[in-house]
Amino acid sequence: MKISTKIRYGVRAMVELASGYGKGPIELKEIARREEISLKYLEQVFIPLRTAGLVKSIRGSKGGYSLAKSPSEIYLSEIVEVLEGPIEIVGCLRDSKNCRKASHCVTREVWREISQAIQNILSSITLEELLNRKRGKEEIFTPLYQI
Repeated sequence: MKISTKIRYGVRAMVELASGYGKGPIELKEIARREEISLKYLEQVFIPLRTAGLVKSIRGSKGGYSLAKSPSEIYLSEIVEVLEGPIEIVGCLRDSKNCRKASHCVTREVWREISQAIQNILSSITLEELLNRKRGKEEIFTPLYQI
């Protein structure tokens, strides 16, 4: 199982918006530059985020995107579900009609437990926590001297 590029880029972009929360909108081209993501791709990623109400767009010369609510109120699970749908590591978990062995399948319960564990983790992490982790990493890599 792999996390899609759409999810990875979307989360990184949302962390960038979280870093500017309350300071006004950030242009997508600036997020794309900072995160080294294609602007065209990022534009496509932001469509469902805006539609779902996680981000808002501001038009005009000082426009861009900002979070629609506080970073402490946006969970990683919301972003993932908006961009890719519910976490589903196998199709039979959502609809047992997809598999004639679902009623007596031993592995199906394991897949359900794994899916639930992933969902629990994603539902416990906010953008604020990711931003704090990012800041912690930036402190580690900040030079301790000045020239």
